[in-house]
Amino acid sequence: MLSKIITKLLIVDDIPENLLALDALIRGEGRQIFHAKSGEQALSLLLQHEFALAIIDIQMPGMNGFELAELMRGTEKTKNIPIVFVSAAGRELNYAFKGYETGAVDFLQKPLDVQAVTSKVAVFADLDRQRQAINIQVNALEKGRREQETLLSELRCTQEELKLAVRMRDDFMSIVSHELRTPLNGLILDNQLRKMHLESGNMQAFTADRLLAMNSRDERQITSLIRLIEDILDVSRIRTGKLSIRRAQVDLGDLTEQVLDRYSAQLNESGCTLSSDIATGVVGNWDAFRIEQVIINLLTNAMRYGAKKPIIVRVFADNQFAYLQVQDHGVGISEQDQQRIFGQFERVNTNQSAQGLGLGLFITEQIVTAHQGQISVASRQGEGAMFAVTLPLEASTSPSDS
Repeated sequence: MLSKIITKLLIVDDIPENLLALDALIRGEGRQIFHAKSGEQALSLLLQHEFALAIIDIQMPGMNGFELAELMRGTEKTKNIPIVFVSAAGRELNYAFKGYETGAVDFLQKPLDVQAVTSKVAVFADLDRQRQAINIQVNALEKGRREQETLLSELRCTQEELKLAVRMRDDFMSIVSHELRTPLNGLILDNQLRKMHLESGNMQAFTADRLLAMNSRDERQITSLIRLIEDILDVSRIRTGKLSIRRAQVDLGDLTEQVLDRYSAQLNESGCTLSSDIATGVVGNWDAFRIEQVIINLLTNAMRYGAKKPIIVRVFADNQFAYLQVQDHGVGISEQDQQRIFGQFERVNTNQSAQGLGLGLFITEQIVTAHQGQISVASRQGEGAMFAVTLPLEASTSPSDS
């Protein structure tokens, strides 16, 4: 390491020949020599570089060596640079004493003793190289410490993220198992009931009306299972960027009317009454299947949290956008919950038992966003909620379109 370190030496003398002579005397491998012909020029170099040693002639016109030394000792950057004074003046002038007073480490009398000069310079050059090597090691250690702290912080964050992911996975599996079990249990119980009637020969249990009721129950349970599975698959598609959007001319009013008609039985079971204000001719370039998902998710949400109160569905448009609004008058959503309900596996905290996977609004927002649209919620606890979807009538093609 020491062999690669450059140590800088400064020579200050107003006579060029003296500069060259001293340069030749102290020059060596790993040393860089700087010349200054005046105190002012020396100060400029001292402020630009880190010197191992300054060899300064005392007797110079303008600023002499002592004045330069005093300025160096009064400046933070230069106060610790070792100074060696050089003078041709007689010893009777007592320059050596004054030199030590100004902070010099040594005083050399001209004509110079070659061995004394080279040995002194070698000492200071070696000390500077060792100082630089120690600084390099300290900086490397400090850099390593900072990198370790950064890595440790990242590891802690990763650990927390992993803990959260494990909790989310466990919660998700618990929710999935519960939600899948509900329709499956209904199907199993109905099947066992039918089997019991058949084994006992009770054919009166299979009249046309009863068979129709059984079939309706089976259809609802199967539809629930399919929706749960589709929600899980959609989340996987969203995460991998494979949620496809197949655009065509779609009448939002007609599509909404079809969904409301198809879910009339569920609306009756929920105890919610429905009123609608659906404009005609609201036609845009959308994916009918995906927009239908949006309508269904918002409608089933309204039934779930509507507290058997009226639900209002509106569809209208202006020159640029189509609007879908689904409003209930149920439990409402707190401001805190409104910040998170569009996340994965998030459900509104209510006094009623939790239902669903907590994926409906997440998928809904992703679908709306894929159509370059927006979804928002306005709600107060105990006063219901209104979900509003805005869709551009003519959307540009996005990467998810296929």
